[in-house]
Amino acid sequence: MLVAQRIVADINRRGNTIGDRLPPERAMLDTYEVGRGTLRESLRFLELQGVLSLKPGPGGGPVVQQPDATGLVTALTLLLQFENAPFRTVAEARAALEPMMARLAAERMDDEQLAALKSSVDDMRAGLADQSVFLAENKRFHDIIAHGSGNTMFGYLIDALLGILDGSAIGIDYPEVRRSAVHRAHVKIYEAIRDRCPEKSAEAMAVHIDEYVKYAERKFPEVLAAPIVWGSV
Repeated sequence: MLVAQRIVADINRRGNTIGDRLPPERAMLDTYEVGRGTLRESLRFLELQGVLSLKPGPGGGPVVQQPDATGLVTALTLLLQFENAPFRTVAEARAALEPMMARLAAERMDDEQLAALKSSVDDMRAGLADQSVFLAENKRFHDIIAHGSGNTMFGYLIDALLGILDGSAIGIDYPEVRRSAVHRAHVKIYEAIRDRCPEKSAEAMAVHIDEYVKYAERKFPEVLAAPIVWGSV
C-alpha cells in the first residue's frame, strides 16, 4: 500500500495524464527500493482501483488510466452486504441526495451538459418501446445531472448508487406506461434546470424519486426488502 501511494504521488508530481506510460520495472525497483514481488503487487492493486492498466509484452508496462466508480460500487456493496442492508437503503439515499444535485445543476450546469440532458430526454422518448434504451437513457440522465451539479463527489456517488440499484438486474420491470411516466418526469426536471430554477428542479427531482420508490414498493416490495449481495449487482 505504501508503494502504491508513492506511485500515485509520483504520477501527480510528474503531471502524468491518461495514457502516459510509467517508468520501466527496473527503474521503479530502483526508485522504490523494493522487491519485484512487492512492486508487482502494488501495481496490481492500482490496476484493480482503475488507476493503471498493465500492458503485457515488449513495450508494455503500467499505463495511467482514469478511475471510475467501479471500485466504489464494490466497496459500498460489500459494506452494505455485511450490514445486511436491503436495496431500499439505496433508494432512500437517492431520495435524499438527488434533489440537492438537481438544485445545484440548475445553478451550475454548463451549456454542453444542458444539451446532453436534452439529448437524453429526446432519446428516451424516441426509444420508449425498447426497455434497454429506456434503462440506458435513464442512467445517462441522472449521471448528467449528478456531474452537472459541479460536485465531483455527487457524480461518483450516483454512478455507484445506480450501479447497485439497477432495476433490470435486481428484478424491477418497467412496462411502457411506466416508462412514459418516467419520461414525463425527466421532461419536468430538464425544463426546470434549463430555466435555471433551483427550487423547481429540486422539487421535480424529489417527486420523481418518490414516484419511483412508491412504484417499486407497490409492484416489487420483495425486491426493495431483499438484502444487497455482492454479485447480484
